[in-house]
Amino acid sequence: MTSRQLRLLRAASASAVATTLAAVSHTIAGGPAPHPLLIAAMASFLVPLAAVLIGVRASRARVAATVLVSQTLFHVVFQVLGAPTGAAVPTGHQHHLDLSALGAGPSVAAPDAAMLLGHLLAAALTTAALWHGESMVRAVAGWVEARLRRAIALFRPAFEGPALLFVSAPLPVDTALSSSLSRRGPPAFA
Repeated sequence: MTSRQLRLLRAASASAVATTLAAVSHTIAGGPAPHPLLIAAMASFLVPLAAVLIGVRASRARVAATVLVSQTLFHVVFQVLGAPTGAAVPTGHQHHLDLSALGAGPSVAAPDAAMLLGHLLAAALTTAALWHGESMVRAVAGWVEARLRRAIALFRPAFEGPALLFVSAPLPVDTALSSSLSRRGPPAFA
């Protein structure tokens, strides 16, 4: 895996975990549950920003900053959209974006202490999970790889296979061709 791929993987996991835990903590703290499409959209949109914040070499401070920025932006977008939840799903055939179906108008209120505490707890859990998660995934992958190598060694045959047999058989010669051969030369008795 190249360093760019690893950076993108770290950014995608950071934005997905941070957004998901922000939504869960928001709901546990007493707020309405965010719509699953909003969670998926915000996790996707935050990947480039997370890649910039995490940087080439991840550190705890960069991971914590990525988590805090991701969760803050998710909470702001969630509040600006009027807290769209999965409860009211628009029905019918529509070809335009009707934001009134998503919920009430924008009501950006200051978060209370329980909401801030819930988000700070989610940020701490997310930072710990992301910081230790990569090493846990590497440890599990190493364990699985070792088990697979051991299993392959058990099922490997003791010998590679039979040696190729090389048999030199005389070539069949057609009798019609053999009678047309000229036998010029001295007689065999001389």
